Amino acid sequence: MEYRTLGRTGRTVSSIGLGTWQLGADWGDVSAAEAHAVLDAAVESGVTFFDTADVYGDGRSEQLIGEYLEAHPDSEVTVATKMGRREAQDPSNFTLEKFREWTDRSRRNLNVQTLDLVQLHCPPTAVFSSDAVYDALDTLIDDGVIANYGVSVETCDEALAAIARPGTATVQIILNAFRLKPLDAVLPAAIEAGVGIIARVPLASGLLSGRYSADTVFAADDHRNYNRDGSAFDVGETFSGVDFEAGVAAAREFAALVPDGTTPAAAALAWVASRPGVSSVIPGARNVAQARANAAAGSVGYLGEVFEDGVNDIYDRYFREAVHGRW
Repeated sequence: MEYRTLGRTGRTVSSIGLGTWQLGADWGDVSAAEAHAVLDAAVESGVTFFDTADVYGDGRSEQLIGEYLEAHPDSEVTVATKMGRREAQDPSNFTLEKFREWTDRSRRNLNVQTLDLVQLHCPPTAVFSSDAVYDALDTLIDDGVIANYGVSVETCDEALAAIARPGTATVQIILNAFRLKPLDAVLPAAIEAGVGIIARVPLASGLLSGRYSADTVFAADDHRNYNRDGSAFDVGETFSGVDFEAGVAAAREFAALVPDGTTPAAAALAWVASRPGVSSVIPGARNVAQARANAAAGSVGYLGEVFEDGVNDIYDRYFREAVHGRW
């Protein structure tokens, strides 16, 4: 596993982290025992970065991580959580009073006094340009409630607005072989500013694992079923916003590029991790095998010029026209 500095936090984290949305909700049921086994397997495999949110299972994901931290008091894991989706998505709700309420709840769930990193959870676009919002976040740092703050964004423009703020430590953004737009301006700007990039949805909701066919059926409570039209939240979070059948076809071509001895999922994660400016990639895992396999991608390294050219070609033919201008 490779380890990197997480932007302005100054913390050292694994290049492959663990996204814990799956442990909370929206991906089908995961028992508490299974969730704890996933956390254990990830750390045993070298992972030192967990990403969660206060709305994942209405706090269940945070609570499970809090139980892990309590059982492993010497753990070197950095935990990033997110806030802002517990209220109506109105910019007027993003106040110091609300931030205190939300972070106090997360501190209780995680069983910590100070949160390592708190990210605004894809708030309305206007929030990213509000001086009062950043002042409130700075106050939470001064009060010892949080150690660092960042943002999770839907669009590259939102990312660039946040990167321009001196207190922003990290930006979390969708980045994978089917979503290349962040490479244009966001990653270069982050490098110049010293802001860490946390890459989410690195497998395009599993498409890049190569395990799905056009006939694959997902559970009723899985967002890959109920959010394909974006009715629950931004459709860009589900299969990176690409058409499912087109994604399946493109994933077959992607798998054909993968060198012998490497799985499509590992290659997809390694590709994201090798982008200049990326601090950590946060694939989710619903079981121990997935957690270990994801972590192993941290040692895959560069996949070669043919692979790089193939990724760009697939994107240009299947997705650029449909998604490049949207996010």
